[in-house]
Amino acid sequence: MLGFCLTAPLLDVSAKLASTTVPTGQITAARFVLQCVLMAPFIWVMGVSMRVDRGLWVALAVRSLLLLVATFCFIAAIGVMPLADALAIVFVAPFIVLLVGKYYFKEDVGRRRVGAALVGFVGVLFVIQPSFAAFGAVAFIPLGTAFAFAFYILMTRGLSRRIHPVALQLHTGLIASLVCVPILVVAQGTGSALFDPVWPDATSLIWLLGVGIFATVSHMMMTYALSFAPSATLAPLQYFELPMATLFGYLVFSDFPNALSLLGIAIIIGAGLYMIHRERVAARPTTLAK
Repeated sequence: MLGFCLTAPLLDVSAKLASTTVPTGQITAARFVLQCVLMAPFIWVMGVSMRVDRGLWVALAVRSLLLLVATFCFIAAIGVMPLADALAIVFVAPFIVLLVGKYYFKEDVGRRRVGAALVGFVGVLFVIQPSFAAFGAVAFIPLGTAFAFAFYILMTRGLSRRIHPVALQLHTGLIASLVCVPILVVAQGTGSALFDPVWPDATSLIWLLGVGIFATVSHMMMTYALSFAPSATLAPLQYFELPMATLFGYLVFSDFPNALSLLGIAIIIGAGLYMIHRERVAARPTTLAK
């Protein structure tokens, strides 16, 4: 999961750079098509079976569509907003994962971690307020990413134990590509700023390649992580993606959060670290007093 936190911001940087000349829908499609191309050799070399039980296809399709929605919304947001601001709003997702894990999947999540999640929601509001003032309704688009990604994580947790992670990633890319590519074909020549595809120049092709590579690597690491540990344990670790996104946003785009956004980011990270602490406390074996 820490590897995911280091590589996922590079996906965001590549997407933001590409968004200056390439429509959001085309960047989204490139992300999934390239994932298929990159994962196919691993399937062959590793001898991984692509077979999926009939009863899992619906869940697999829903997972793919959730990731498609999350990706599209986030790329649309960072085309206008700074990386750190958009990502901080997206970080309502781990709180959703934790709360759904507790109240729907009946995972053992204590009151203190629930309280920390609620504090994290307050931090997200601190980030949304100045972003809304600066960018308008687009500040709410990352919330679409947050909810879609939260349920994507929850579905990954279940599917990663029944489908090999490499096969899971390839199937996800294939399904999402089968949705994206026809939309681009239909949108050709319509003039849609979001979907009408363009022929990218050499520089834009590099950024699109970066989107595909970093998306594949980061989500493969997250899929493996979720196959080894509960979502409530891993979700707080994702908060380390925030400082990395802030750093890359400053180095590449000279973007830096304002004071209120920084306060919100600090609250989000603090809530995440506290949840990690409570997870460790809950995991300690209890000993009977002699």
